[in-house]
Amino acid sequence: MKTLILAGGSGTRLFPLSRTCYPKQFIPLIDSKSLFQKSVRRALLFSKPDEITIVTNEAHRFLVADQLEEMHVTCHILSEPQGKNTLPAITYGITSILKDDPDARVAILSSDQLITPDESYKAAFLAAEKLAEKYLVTFGITPDSPHTGYGYIRPGATLDGGFQVDAFVEKPDKETAESYLRDGYLWNAGMFLFSASLFMDECRKHAPEVAEAFSLTRDEAFRETPKISVDYGVMEKTDIAAVVPLSVPWSDVGNFDALYTAQPRSEDGNAVRGEHLGIESHDNLIISDRLVATIGINDLAIIDSPDALLICPRSESQRVGEIAALLKERGDERCDLHTTVHRPWGTYTVLQCGDTFQIKRITVMPGRRISLQLHHHRSEHWVVVKGTAMVANNGNEFFVRTGESTFVPAGTKHRLENPGLIPLEVIEVQNGEYVGEDDIVRFEDDFERE
Repeated sequence: MKTLILAGGSGTRLFPLSRTCYPKQFIPLIDSKSLFQKSVRRALLFSKPDEITIVTNEAHRFLVADQLEEMHVTCHILSEPQGKNTLPAITYGITSILKDDPDARVAILSSDQLITPDESYKAAFLAAEKLAEKYLVTFGITPDSPHTGYGYIRPGATLDGGFQVDAFVEKPDKETAESYLRDGYLWNAGMFLFSASLFMDECRKHAPEVAEAFSLTRDEAFRETPKISVDYGVMEKTDIAAVVPLSVPWSDVGNFDALYTAQPRSEDGNAVRGEHLGIESHDNLIISDRLVATIGINDLAIIDSPDALLICPRSESQRVGEIAALLKERGDERCDLHTTVHRPWGTYTVLQCGDTFQIKRITVMPGRRISLQLHHHRSEHWVVVKGTAMVANNGNEFFVRTGESTFVPAGTKHRLENPGLIPLEVIEVQNGEYVGEDDIVRFEDDFERE
């Protein structure tokens, strides 16, 4: 069985934990492993590493590669030049898989769901694999509450291992959700298992503009294809949809209330990551790297990051995306970036910033280097605080060791490289009339960025 993992989410619903450039699927929300890494582990139950394909956007392909490297797993990575929702992403992945295996069965997993797989999980996928010869199979989570935040599936005629889909229904109100629970409806989990060739046949029938687009080159395909979900484009229109029930702990971790539910909690009902002192405070979600003290505070989400603090009732946490939207309207880069920004070569953390200066801590991973570049408007002073740097500066190359420094004038080609076996850490002091990240002219880049 092949597996296709969709990893292109935007990360607005868990602000300030997640940002556009570092969305929730890549964050270790529950333990030391990210949701993306957990999805890869689930894929490995049925697929070998070289049978797994990840579809992500261009901005996240290096995050995907780094997190796979942490797992010592090598998979295929496909990058989207622009996000066009799930149907183009799935079609892109399946057309790539079909080139090597025209008879492939493909499991489609989302990278931002929290699932605890067990024997019933494995049995459900094996049942779906058998049904996939004749049906486009989706998985339906057996509900444990009348949730109003999920779409539902109404099962129809019984099949061997599942049901025909009688209807897909939208997110209901509370009263309707209670009736769905009584009538045996399932939550729509957004996971699938398809015969690759059968899926493409149905795509050509119900969403021909998408299928035709992906007969073109990648960039042309994403320019031509409409933005459309796989549910709306194919699954709700096909007459060969089937659903396999899945009775496992599952969450889409779609807001902080869902994250609270997924976390271990103390006797007073608080779910805490960090240090908390509470007096008459219960049922709160608290995430912070510093001490949080509360008095008489209940049922809140308190999410603290170096550059933003969110406080809201847990019951209102589904509105957090509105905050990210307001920041985006203002052109505030905090909707996109944390103070620590991930790059293909490592990370940088903004320690302090003013109109004419910026101080960063730069970490370059072993064997990697930044691009050969120059800045028109700023100079840079580098102080090595850990490791040994190989520096290219105005055509000269030399080592800078721990405790040593070097100066890069504005307009000078330069490069920072880590030739060692441990991460290189450098304090960078920028000075100039403009210190924005777009003042970079690249001449050579190992990662083929513009």
